[in-house]
Amino acid sequence: MTQTPDYTLSELMIVAAAEAFRGDGETFVTGIGTLPRIAAGLARLTFEPGLMMTDGEAYLTEDPVPLGVTAEEVPGFSGWMPYNRVFATLWRGERHAMVTPVQVDQWAQTNISCLGDFDKPKVQMLGVRGFPGNSIYHKNSMLIPAHSKRVFVEGEVDIVSSVGYSDKYWPDGMRRPEIRIGRVVTDLCVMDFNGPDHTARVISLHPGVEFDTVQEATGFPLIAEDGLGETPAPTQKQLDIIARLDPHDLRSKAVKGNPPGQRQAA
Repeated sequence: MTQTPDYTLSELMIVAAAEAFRGDGETFVTGIGTLPRIAAGLARLTFEPGLMMTDGEAYLTEDPVPLGVTAEEVPGFSGWMPYNRVFATLWRGERHAMVTPVQVDQWAQTNISCLGDFDKPKVQMLGVRGFPGNSIYHKNSMLIPAHSKRVFVEGEVDIVSSVGYSDKYWPDGMRRPEIRIGRVVTDLCVMDFNGPDHTARVISLHPGVEFDTVQEATGFPLIAEDGLGETPAPTQKQLDIIARLDPHDLRSKAVKGNPPGQRQAA
């Protein structure tokens, strides 16, 4: 019997996040942040060889660029991907981004702009950036390193930076465009918005986590997928690839305290 290797929570989340890209085929992927970027690279090297990735600047690469490696160290490029081609690709819906919003609500709307009243915010952040257009044109997944009611808020996010499944802001007679939300990976579970009427749904629990724990940390009702199970542990092959993609172990700083992936139930 093969023994499960030791792994951290960050590594478990990377493997779970990589699954968000399964079935994408020849799609331009963007992992925004440490864990999403490693996850996209892991997917490219294990089960989705058609994924298109850049060096983080303007060139397409055959192999994912490890974190902390400069473009000069990349052994060759396979194409040019300046901003005009990026925009042309995402406007055609041929991009899948994994983002890390500050707030998410029950309609899958997100916020990266500010906390509190827009005219006098308690905390000023990035502004909405490219979230409005990205959320309309292409598929988006999310990775949340600290699952809590401060992130998964009760009611609506303070500022709607990306479109979700709410019809609240669409003018009368205007049809909401197709919104594609993929996986939502957190430090407690893996979720999606594929329940009835796009209800948030827990599709797997990380080892040692109970459904009630996830619900208590969420500001809106959740449902459990039929046959709700445990998030699969990383294999040694996956851990080896993760280590190659993150040679400076930046993943150890992505989740507070860098806890192990196998936790005892509370």
